[in-house]
Amino acid sequence: MMLAPLGPAVAEALRIGIGFLWTAAWAIIMGLVITSLVQVYVSKERMAAVLGDADMAGVTKATLFGAASSGCSFGAVAIGKGLFKKGAHVVNFLAFMFASTNLIVELGLMILILLGWEFLVAELLGGLILIAVMAVIVQLTLPETLFEEVRTELNQRDHDHGVTEDPTCGMEGRDEYSLVTDGGETLKFCSEGCMETYQQEVASSGSWRDELLSWGGWYKVGNQYRKEWSMLYTDVIAGFLISGFVIVFVPQWVWNTLFLQGDGILVSAENAVMGVAIAVISFVGSMGNVPFAVALWGGGVSFAGVIAFVYADLITVPVLNVYRKYYGWSVMLYILGVFFVTMAFTGFLMEQLFSVLGIVPDLAGGMTASEQTYFELNYTFYLNLIAFALSGFLLYVYRRGLGAPGQYRDPVCGMRTGEDGPTVIHDGDTYHFCSKACRRAFEETPEEFAMIDPTVSGAHDHH
Repeated sequence: MMLAPLGPAVAEALRIGIGFLWTAAWAIIMGLVITSLVQVYVSKERMAAVLGDADMAGVTKATLFGAASSGCSFGAVAIGKGLFKKGAHVVNFLAFMFASTNLIVELGLMILILLGWEFLVAELLGGLILIAVMAVIVQLTLPETLFEEVRTELNQRDHDHGVTEDPTCGMEGRDEYSLVTDGGETLKFCSEGCMETYQQEVASSGSWRDELLSWGGWYKVGNQYRKEWSMLYTDVIAGFLISGFVIVFVPQWVWNTLFLQGDGILVSAENAVMGVAIAVISFVGSMGNVPFAVALWGGGVSFAGVIAFVYADLITVPVLNVYRKYYGWSVMLYILGVFFVTMAFTGFLMEQLFSVLGIVPDLAGGMTASEQTYFELNYTFYLNLIAFALSGFLLYVYRRGLGAPGQYRDPVCGMRTGEDGPTVIHDGDTYHFCSKACRRAFEETPEEFAMIDPTVSGAHDHH
C-alpha cells in the first residue's frame, strides 16, 4: 500500500532535479570555460611569496587570486594548503579559499538563474564581507604558535612522504606523472594533462594571442576545463538530484521546526545559524549547494538562512575531514569555528542590509518547483546546445593534444606535432607547427622563436 505513490514521487523528484540541472547547464559550462581561460592566460606570480603579510594588500591579492581560481571546495582547500606551506599568512590563505568558492563566474551565473539577482548581489557583496569579517576574527583570535607548528609539521610530513605540488595548478603531484628538468629538479604533476601543459609552456614562446589561434593554446584551456569538471561534477550532479528529492519528500513541518518563522532580528539570526548548520551536515559542497538552497528557499527558509547556507560549502563534513588530515584536529576546529561564525554573521547581516534597502526577495506569486516546466524549446535549449558543443570541442582538443605525435614541438605554442603539419626552414633548422596560424606567427618574428629547439627532446625536460 505504501509503495503505490512512491513511484510518481520519485519520478517527480528526478524531474525537478534534472530540470534544475538542465536550466543551469549552460551557465555552469560557460562559467567554467571563462574560469579556465583566466587560469591559463592571466599571468599569476607564485602567490605564496606575496601572501606572507596579513595586510590589506595581501588580503586583496589573495581575494583576486581566489576569484580567478577553481570553484571546487576540495580544489580550493588543496591549493590553500600549498600556499600555507610556502609561507602565506593564515588570513590570506583563508581569504583565498573564501574567494575561490564565492566570487567565481560559474557560481554567480548559477545563483542568478536558480535564485535570482538578489541572491547574486548577496553572494558577491557577502563574499567580500565574509573575507573582511574573517580577517578581523582571525586577527583577534589567531593562535600563531599553533599554526607555525602545524606549518612546520606539514612541510616535514610532505617532505618525508615525497609530496609536491603540481607547478601548473597547485594540486598534489603524483609519482606516475613526474619528470626531471635539465637542472636536476624532479617535478610531479597531478595528471598527464598538467604534465603536457607544463611541457608546452617550457617549449613555447608565443603570446596568448598566438596561442589562442593554435591547437596548443586551446589544448591548455581544454585541459583546465577537464580538470575543473573532474573536481566538480559529483558535487554538482548530487546537489541537483538531492534538491529534487528534498523538495518532494521533506514535509513543510520539518522546515518550520528547524527554522523560526516570522520577522525580527532573532528569527533572522536563528535562520542564519541554522542555515550554516544544515550546510555542515548536508555533505553537498561547491556549486552543488545552490540547487539545495533552492529547496530551502521553496520551503520557506528566510533570506538569511538560505544565503548563509550557500556561503558554507567550505565546512561540510567531507571538507572538514580534509582539514583534519592536512592540519590536525586543533586547526580543523579553529577553522570550523571561525568560518561558522563568519558565515552565519554575514548571512544575518545581508538580510538586515537588504531589508533596509527594501530588496529582500519575496516568494509570493512565484511558481513552485513542481509547477515549473523545465524542458521547452526556449533560450535555455539553444544556450545548452551551444554550451555542449563548446564542451565537445574542448574535449576533442584535449584528446587531440595528448594523442598528437611527439616527435616535434611547435615553437609558438608548444603543441606536439608530427611531420605532416606546416613547416618552416630557418637558419638550416626545420620547425614544425600545429597550425598555419602558428607558422604565420613564426614567420613574422622568427628571431623570437628560433632559440627553441624544434624537437621534443630539446624542450628542456626529459622523462
